Amino acid sequence: MCGIVGVLGNNEVAPLLVESLKRLEYRGYDSAGIATVHKGKLDRRRAVGKLVNLSDLLVHEPLAGKVGIGHTRWATHGAATTTNAHPHCSGPVAVVHNGIIENFRDLRTELASAGFIPESETDTETVALLAHMYISQGATPVEAARQTLKRLQGAFALCFLFDGEEDLIIAARKGSPLAIGHGDGEMFVGSDAIALAPMTDRITYLEEGDWAVVTRKGATIYDDQDRLANRAESRIQVDATRIEKAGYKHFMAKEIAEQPVVIADALRRYVHDGSLKLPMEVDFTAVDRITMVACGTASYACHVAKYWFEQIAGLPCDVDIASEFRYREPPLSPTQWALFVSQSGETADTLAALRYSRDKVAKIVAVVNVPTSSIAREADLALPIMAGIEVGVASTKAFTCQLITLALLALKAGVDRGRLTPADVARYLADLAALPGLMNHALTLTANIAQIADELAEAQDVLFLGRGAMFPLALEGALKLKEISYIHAEGYASGELKHGPIALIDNRVPVIVLAPHDHLFEKTVSNMQEVMARHGKVLLISDAQGIAEAGADCWRTLTMPPVSNAFAPILYAIPAQLLAYHTAIAKGTDVDQPRNLAKSVTVE
Repeated sequence: MCGIVGVLGNNEVAPLLVESLKRLEYRGYDSAGIATVHKGKLDRRRAVGKLVNLSDLLVHEPLAGKVGIGHTRWATHGAATTTNAHPHCSGPVAVVHNGIIENFRDLRTELASAGFIPESETDTETVALLAHMYISQGATPVEAARQTLKRLQGAFALCFLFDGEEDLIIAARKGSPLAIGHGDGEMFVGSDAIALAPMTDRITYLEEGDWAVVTRKGATIYDDQDRLANRAESRIQVDATRIEKAGYKHFMAKEIAEQPVVIADALRRYVHDGSLKLPMEVDFTAVDRITMVACGTASYACHVAKYWFEQIAGLPCDVDIASEFRYREPPLSPTQWALFVSQSGETADTLAALRYSRDKVAKIVAVVNVPTSSIAREADLALPIMAGIEVGVASTKAFTCQLITLALLALKAGVDRGRLTPADVARYLADLAALPGLMNHALTLTANIAQIADELAEAQDVLFLGRGAMFPLALEGALKLKEISYIHAEGYASGELKHGPIALIDNRVPVIVLAPHDHLFEKTVSNMQEVMARHGKVLLISDAQGIAEAGADCWRTLTMPPVSNAFAPILYAIPAQLLAYHTAIAKGTDVDQPRNLAKSVTVE
């Protein structure tokens, strides 16, 4: 969600701060700002909307200084206004914050009684006011920050900057990620290693409850009990070319097109010489159930994988939405595994669910795109999905790489539980190995899909239908369309059509049917006939055999290459993504940064 960057540099930091914030734009935001200290004086600039507005402001009102903090805000408490934008200042203190301060109302009341009155609607300003109050009582900046942190409840990543302090940033992390970057006589702070990549590849990740005193000489890190903490420094490898559009109009277009390559990368990671080569800790022999927990697109990947675990491996599987999981207080067993799936590895709800499961299950497994993320570090075992950096807010290549990784886990479970012979495994692996080529074929449908999308863009409501493992893909297709085109879309199991959704059908409601020619195809055709009998507009996405049997009376058809029944959802994700993308293009919406959405949701 929000992005944080801090720089203790040897040169003017305002350009560095803005450039670093640009690298965090993919997280989603609606305002931005920076603060610096120059000749002992703290000052700031803030603007609503895109970073170009902040850049323009800085042209007319430059901000000097060799130490500073910056922020892109995704509004939670209070609308997107300049007053609510970060950094927030109170007296000698400036603060930027990711997360939510849950007890800010109580703190506001206390502060108001002491004469410290907020100007904004935000919870974050409370942090600056608290630190200001402690300084007015005689505390040093470091002590004021320490006392402030003790009073805060909720989730946060914080950076403090102080008037008169040109060699000091205080950084703190509780429930929201924050990293410290090491340079040559310079130091950096960022909510995302991507933001720091142009300046350093030496990173220290703060752990839960840590806070740090950062100067140009280095960082002194304390744990949540104020004890000195020794946190490891690691080297990051961020390929700058992976966060460039490389000639594409949008990151989402680039990331859709990258899927054949990254799928092959994921397969190479876990399949060697035609055999599964998952880590030795992946042993399902004594596992009697798995629970998969995720949010949004990742949860739909889990729903697809549920079919694989149960049908291929005979392993009972539950799927939970992370935001409900721990509040439901599900009974967990020491003979089951819990899998947590997240693109960013920082999803607050998923991380909270992981912590709820700790010591309640045999093993916690993270399926993530960022191997240094909080979820990866707190799991017993982390499996990178190898998607590379994904910038577009609407997940595409991370979704299909999650599916590949989960499919390989399901195959391993089938082997460990005696359900699959070597011949079975070889057949399944051959089917997976064929997917990159089939995806390249599917990408050639782009022109046809763009034509269909021009008409789809006129709709106000769209339904997606699928059976079996294509049902969760229908959910994902609907999510993609609503995320970036803002058209109301819903996904349903085809068999549920006559249990309510059919009431919505008329000649203005397109119905997108995801139906490879498999053992469920005839039943899906029956559902299509129910739609067309009520003048519904059916777009059938199937292979040549399916189109030949059922496509004559459809509004539109898309012919996909034949694919194995088991792994059809991975391939059929391509047309679902392209439909959403080209419909958004036709409507003129912001594809990469759709309104109200954020890439990494680090608040509950």
